[in-house]
Amino acid sequence: ETTFVPHRVVHSGEGLLTGYFEPLLQASRVPTPVFKTPIYRRPSDLINLVDEAQRGAVGSQFTHMRKTATGTEPFATRADIDKGALKGQGLELLYLADPVDVFFLQVQGSGRMQLPDGTTIRITYDGKNGHPYSSIGRYLIDKGIIDAARMSLDALAGWLKADQARAQPILWHNKSYVFFRELAGEEAKAPHGVHNIPLTPGRSLAIDPGHHDLGVPIYVSADLPHVSKTGAFNRLMIAQDVGSAIKGPERGDIFFGSGPDAAKLAGVTKHPGKFYVLLPRP
Repeated sequence: ETTFVPHRVVHSGEGLLTGYFEPLLQASRVPTPVFKTPIYRRPSDLINLVDEAQRGAVGSQFTHMRKTATGTEPFATRADIDKGALKGQGLELLYLADPVDVFFLQVQGSGRMQLPDGTTIRITYDGKNGHPYSSIGRYLIDKGIIDAARMSLDALAGWLKADQARAQPILWHNKSYVFFRELAGEEAKAPHGVHNIPLTPGRSLAIDPGHHDLGVPIYVSADLPHVSKTGAFNRLMIAQDVGSAIKGPERGDIFFGSGPDAAKLAGVTKHPGKFYVLLPRP
């Protein structure tokens, strides 16, 4: 109260809250008969056209491109990369067993990887190919393949994993592709948001930087029956992350933490919510 003034966010629409999490996946540093879908490091010829914090605020524009001897050009799409556009460049960071898991890892932006020897490492977002993000969940709804009332993270994953040949062209509908790096030392103690900000479960919020500054405290009020016994979710959060699908003045993505419990909460969170942004007093 001494330092900030709360401001209710008022606009023509209704606020929307979703959730994200840090998955825990089995992985290998080398390809095997089981682990054969690669996760790639950031290519050396990839350049940023906008600050990473602004990548969700530029609409359909390219956020990254490939630097060439004569200028820049669009980077390879998801389909191009899956078909081998990056093979032979030594960019493979890890290998997963399922391409659908790679896709969802890219959507979440970070993950913990359990290796065959039992050790666990943490990887995080390190740039993208620059193509605009397209929601494959929305695509399946619009095509009448999955009913909107049934759509959830589990429903989408189940549909994709049920038939890999059927799933592949659907995954390619989203041309966006994310690259990763491995965290070490102090960095590896927590998952990271944009600009390597450590995330706190239930307190870190991904926002649209076209409307709010990173670091701003935001009081979030919503009815989330799956999160609390009373259903009431009234909590001071901090804008610490961004996302390509997080667009609008009252659009937030709640970071729920790591592992399967966090995944369950994130997968069913799609509820109206209200923002009260705390702005510093002059």
